[in-house]
Amino acid sequence: MTPNPRTADEDLLHCLHAVGSGDGDGERVDRIRHEVATGFATLASIGKAVSVFGSARVAHDDPRYELARRVTAELGRAGFAVITGGGPGLMEAANRGARDVGATSVGLGVELPHEQHLNNHLDVALTFRYFFARKLMFVRYASAFVVMPGGFGTLDELFEALTLVQTGKIHEFPVVLVGHHHWGGLVNWLGEALEANGFTGPGDTDLLVVSDEPEEIAALVQRCHLRQIARGPR
Repeated sequence: MTPNPRTADEDLLHCLHAVGSGDGDGERVDRIRHEVATGFATLASIGKAVSVFGSARVAHDDPRYELARRVTAELGRAGFAVITGGGPGLMEAANRGARDVGATSVGLGVELPHEQHLNNHLDVALTFRYFFARKLMFVRYASAFVVMPGGFGTLDELFEALTLVQTGKIHEFPVVLVGHHHWGGLVNWLGEALEANGFTGPGDTDLLVVSDEPEEIAALVQRCHLRQIARGPR
């Protein structure tokens, strides 16, 4: 069996030497700096935005695809750009919803061993080598995270945002889960297994909002965005 080629993240994370001491580390630091700087320069002018996450495996005829499209269309009508991972499935649906109403549609892809192409509904497209640089952009340019049903990648983004809010690194940053049926079990587990046992603080589960209604989601995000403006820059 042919071994899988090493990824850029794997090379970085498995280095046994201090940064700068190993062969190629200087070039790697330069690549990281360039990738972050390119992201900053490209996204600086998109205005207020929401990052939307969800499964790449959902088909066009799935009701969740249409719901994602409706949610982002409503966000677009409220003046928000929509940022996704740029892939197929619910990411594509979210980008289509933004495009449906003339809102800016952004896709932030990432190099993967098994190539996943960017969808065809993007006004702004970037592809990152490093996951952490891409994740920085999702948070830096968003007023909220809207989380559709998804897998490990979606959960990763969800819990990173929750951690940033819970630890006070960011404020007035709503994390919206779309779909009571899909997310209800997770929310119950967070309360019963974590909060009830003291692993999270009282009220930490209240950091999550669950909704199935596009208009309600857009109104919530807009209210929080106005409070962010009142607070000043993060």
